[in-house]
Amino acid sequence: MKLKFTKMHGLGNDFVVIDAVNQQISLSPEQLRRLADRHLGVGCDQILLIEKAEGDADFRYRIFNADGGEVEQCGNGARCFVRYVHDHGMTDKKEVRIETLSGVVIPKLEADGKVTVNMGVPKFDPVEIPFIAEQRAPTYPLPLDDKQVEISSVSMGNPHAVQVVSDLDNAPVLTEGPIIEKHSRFPQRVNAGYMQIIDPHHIRLRVYERGAGETLACGTGACAAAVAGIQRGLLESPVKVSFSTGDLFIRWEGENQPVWMTGPAVAVFDGEIELQF
Repeated sequence: MKLKFTKMHGLGNDFVVIDAVNQQISLSPEQLRRLADRHLGVGCDQILLIEKAEGDADFRYRIFNADGGEVEQCGNGARCFVRYVHDHGMTDKKEVRIETLSGVVIPKLEADGKVTVNMGVPKFDPVEIPFIAEQRAPTYPLPLDDKQVEISSVSMGNPHAVQVVSDLDNAPVLTEGPIIEKHSRFPQRVNAGYMQIIDPHHIRLRVYERGAGETLACGTGACAAAVAGIQRGLLESPVKVSFSTGDLFIRWEGENQPVWMTGPAVAVFDGEIELQF
């Protein structure tokens, strides 16, 4: 059976987007891994499925990492989602409500082509992240194999561990990130973020994503880093988050308020792939 898809990206964080409203599909973890494989499939960081909403939202949004595992949220993917449904005539709304495993998110297509997403209210309670700690704190010591690092832990619908580094280019993202991702204090694994503060309104960021490795950009990671920095008094809203491929802009007005993210969403090409079902 041929599966139709669109390849998209948000600042290089790339996706295979599949319309599961007008196609009847059921993908196994093995098939998802094959789709994501950059040598044997299409190649992507995540696979995004567009489905009919189960509640009163406009659509349902499912996210699968390159390892085939389903996750709760993806900020760059949410921007690509609204671009896809609008460009493919699935809605004429500039702002859509989409169901995710972590709740409803609301991306809006702006006049300049960028997309703004209400990413919801960040969670700091360790139980809600989830993160094993006795009580909530701005930072936590996290023991690794041969040292201890200081992290902030926050959920943007998915768990993040954010640390401040002085030299992002030489940060141990590829060596330390996999250890943090699978740390025993994060029962559902975690995205490991490394941020370098340029000034109170500007940071540089790299993220080692669970199930995908280091990606060129991470929307929820940008939100988590900005929120963690604001909470610690190191940053002030709005925050420009710079990746090697471009910038995201994050607004957060403080405790119990939603995080707003603005950035690009780009369609690369449409295609079909033959998969065994």
